[in-house]
Amino acid sequence: MEASADAGAAAAAAAAARTLRWAGRAGHLGGFPRAAVFAAVGAFAKAYASLLNTTTVHNADALLRLVSARPPGTPLLSVSNHMSTVDDPLMWGFKGFPTSDAKLGRWVLTAEDICFRNIVMSYVFRLGKCVPITRGGGIYQEHMNEALDVLVNGGWLHSFPEGKIAQVDQPIRRLKWGTASLIVRAPVTPIVLPIVHSGFEKVMPENLFFGRRPPVPLWGKKIDIIVGEPIEFDMASLKQEAAMVPHDPSSVRKGWPTISPGGLDEAAQRWLYQKMSDKIQSVMERLRKRLLNLKQH
Repeated sequence: MEASADAGAAAAAAAAARTLRWAGRAGHLGGFPRAAVFAAVGAFAKAYASLLNTTTVHNADALLRLVSARPPGTPLLSVSNHMSTVDDPLMWGFKGFPTSDAKLGRWVLTAEDICFRNIVMSYVFRLGKCVPITRGGGIYQEHMNEALDVLVNGGWLHSFPEGKIAQVDQPIRRLKWGTASLIVRAPVTPIVLPIVHSGFEKVMPENLFFGRRPPVPLWGKKIDIIVGEPIEFDMASLKQEAAMVPHDPSSVRKGWPTISPGGLDEAAQRWLYQKMSDKIQSVMERLRKRLLNLKQH
C-alpha cells in the first residue's frame, strides 16, 4: 500500500511539473510572454475565421458585451459544442472580437493528454490561458480547482461540456457534470452563456488523410456561430431541492467532499449536477436547431 501511495504521489508530482501552472500566472515575466502568445494566436484565428473562411455570427453583441463590460467581480462561463481541435481559438476570430487581448481573453478547459504532452506544449498552452483537465480524473481533480479559481476571481472560463469531439450533425450529447459543479461551487454564480457552432468540422476534419487530421486547418469553408442568451439558475431553490433528495444505499459513492454552505452530500450533488446539466443541454439543443434553421434560410 505504501509503495502504491508513493507511486501515486510521484505521478501527481510529475503531472504538476509537466503542466507548469506557474507559467499561467498573469505576472509571469511581466506578462510579455502571454501577450505575445495571444497576439500570435489571435492573428492566426483572425486569418482563418475572417479571411480564409467565411464566418457568420448571430447575436455576437451578447458575447462582446459580457466579455468586455459585465459587472466587476461577476464571472462568465461560456459553454459550447465541440466539433474539432481548432474550435478554440478559431471561434473567437470573427470580426470585431478582441481576440488578441490577453486581459480579456478566456481561460479554457483543455485535454491534458493532448495539449500538455511535454514541457514546451505545456508552457505555450499555459501562456494561452489553458487549464489542463485529466480525462477520467473526476470533477474534483486538482485541475478543476484551477478552473474554479478563474470564476472565483471574476474571470471568463470556456468549457466544452460534451467532453469530446463529434463531427457529425447530431443533437447535443449528454453533458459531463464538471461544468455544473463549477457553477455550484463558485461563490458568485457565473453568467452561463451558451454558444453553438458548425463548420469547424470541415476546417479541421478528424479523418482526412488516412484517418488523420490535416497538418494545417483548411480554408474556403463556411462557419456559423450562434450566441444564446444567459442561462439563469436559481441556486438557492436548486440547492434546497437537492438537500431533500433521498439517499440510495445501492448507488456507488466516489467520496466527493460535502459542499458548503448548505452541506450538500454526494447524493444531493449528483441530483443537482444532473438537473443543471440537463437544462444546459436542453438550451444548447434549442440553439443548435435555431442555427440549423438560420442556415437553411
